[in-house]
Amino acid sequence: MGNVFDLSTVAKRFRFIAVLEAISWVLLIIGMVFKRIPEPVLWPVKVFGMTHGIIFILFVITAIVAARELGWGVRTTVLALVSSIPPFCTVLFEVWAVRSGQLGELSNAASAESAAPASATS
Repeated sequence: MGNVFDLSTVAKRFRFIAVLEAISWVLLIIGMVFKRIPEPVLWPVKVFGMTHGIIFILFVITAIVAARELGWGVRTTVLALVSSIPPFCTVLFEVWAVRSGQLGELSNAASAESAAPASATS
């Protein structure tokens, strides 16, 4: 799996921010639940909403940088940007991008790992 905090490449930074964006959705949803209870607690929505907003902007910037650096087409770039809107879709996009070869060395490592067991059994 490697070091989660290794941000040495564009693809690794994209993966990290995509996961952070999904985590920020979880926190924001929890904050919204606290806002709706009979004795509302408002600070979680303010804190987690701001956090989610900042991470959302980071994701959009990271997606645009990844698109330029990794040579994504318009379709892949638009999918990446749209994935930031529904909850947790950034992670789904990241999984798809790895499997479809869109995330550089992360895709290469995934295809090498899936090919290794097949060649070992031959």
